[in-house]
Amino acid sequence: MYRKYLKGKIHGARVSETNINYSGSITVDLDLMDAAGLAPFEMVTVVNVTNAERFETYVIEGERGSGYIGLNGGAAKKGEPGDTLIIFSSIWAKKGRKIDVKVIISDSSNKVKESRVTRIVT
Repeated sequence: MYRKYLKGKIHGARVSETNINYSGSITVDLDLMDAAGLAPFEMVTVVNVTNAERFETYVIEGERGSGYIGLNGGAAKKGEPGDTLIIFSSIWAKKGRKIDVKVIISDSSNKVKESRVTRIVT
């Protein structure tokens, strides 16, 4: 039997910009992606803490070190600049698998404020 587990999470990211004319996705600073273990085009769930919206999309790389978080296409209707987000990815795993869960807390400039890795055995 497989179960779904948290793989990586960015907590407290702030929306930098919205772009309704882009074809879709969320753009995330590559430093944040790396810290949370997110890969380009990986599916993520996004929770907008400010307005309680929740949606799924894929991640595209933002400029490293820029602190940029952009909501694109239809996702642009789910938030406004300054909104606080939680961005997380999941993984399906069988019993007995080891997973390193990466959780980062971002500051108000979308820089890594705190980072932790928790190894779990499913």
